Amino acid sequence: MSDIADIDDDDAPMGSLTLPLDAWHRARAARMVEFAGYWMPVQYEGIIAEHLWTRENAGLFDVSHMGQLLVSGEGVDGALEALLPIDLSTLKLGGQRYSLLLDENGGILDDLIVSRWPNGLLIVVNGATKWDDIAHLREFLPDEITLNHLDDRALLALQGPAAFAPLERHVTGDYPLSVLTFMHFGRFEVDGVPAMISRSGYTGEDGFEISLPADQAEHIATLLCGEPEVEPIGLGARDSLRLEAGLPLYGHDLTEITDPVSAGLAFAISKRRREQGGFPGAERIRGLLAEGSRAVRVGLSLEGRMAAREGAAVYSGEQVVGQVTSGGFSPSLQHPIAMAYVDAAQAALGTPLELDNRGKRLAARVVPLPFIPHRYHR
Repeated sequence: MSDIADIDDDDAPMGSLTLPLDAWHRARAARMVEFAGYWMPVQYEGIIAEHLWTRENAGLFDVSHMGQLLVSGEGVDGALEALLPIDLSTLKLGGQRYSLLLDENGGILDDLIVSRWPNGLLIVVNGATKWDDIAHLREFLPDEITLNHLDDRALLALQGPAAFAPLERHVTGDYPLSVLTFMHFGRFEVDGVPAMISRSGYTGEDGFEISLPADQAEHIATLLCGEPEVEPIGLGARDSLRLEAGLPLYGHDLTEITDPVSAGLAFAISKRRREQGGFPGAERIRGLLAEGSRAVRVGLSLEGRMAAREGAAVYSGEQVVGQVTSGGFSPSLQHPIAMAYVDAAQAALGTPLELDNRGKRLAARVVPLPFIPHRYHR
């Protein structure tokens, strides 16, 4: 299982916040843990069962801890391009794009999704970093740019190959839900509740993220989980699903000492921005794009049943050549997998390596990412 499943209830500080669905989760016997400053459900039935259900059917995740930020004002595109390596000139209404918040050295402060709303740009940031992100944006955005934290909205993620049908049964709008393709969104009503629905997610499966008024979250969650394809899914399975999908987690696979090139996220830097620069750390990143990085993020397939955890040293012979950043048992593949940063010379597919697990060496080899093919609806 993934590292997040090892969180103990006793680790939660007394000051943890609650999400709009807190009582709803507890009524369904969820095991609640503290994560990113909030009480959140780590599991209901069990992580492996929930993981496999999502891969085969549809799972509903409460991701309301994430920050929904609306940025608007005259010149908003240029103001954000000064902070993100994104080309907003090509982002059309209803479009979404993955991007990175960078420091002056090109280190990653957060990864995020930018959407072109009718009245500005919506940025969805990680829950664990949202207060730092808000402070950073408010410090560096010009005074004429307005930043609104939409803390009166919840965010639900319906993920899995069967996600479309149960949502479509309850959606009305000016156009059908089927017009949405991966990384696009639209305005709809779900059982009469106004919502912004995007075809996106963090599992590698087809799915949707539903931004809606927080006071309507319980009604919509109950409605969707009343459909035969849908079960509530906790934070533990969300972590194992994203690991199989080869998706990095901020604070683990991405940190301030990680750059986009080493992380395998150079696709998030558009051609125009590579050529023109003008974003934090541009010169360093352009150098890495030209010359390559010393260490790169890779996928590792482990032999046996024992998983390697975050922080485990990666060996080539007796030489330490890297470190695991995410690891766990893959319910879909039925063997352990991991992501790690390793020296570029040891990153070729098929390279045999060993991982240290409390003094025991675990055999591994470099494999392609993602571990499980993405099934986005394009």
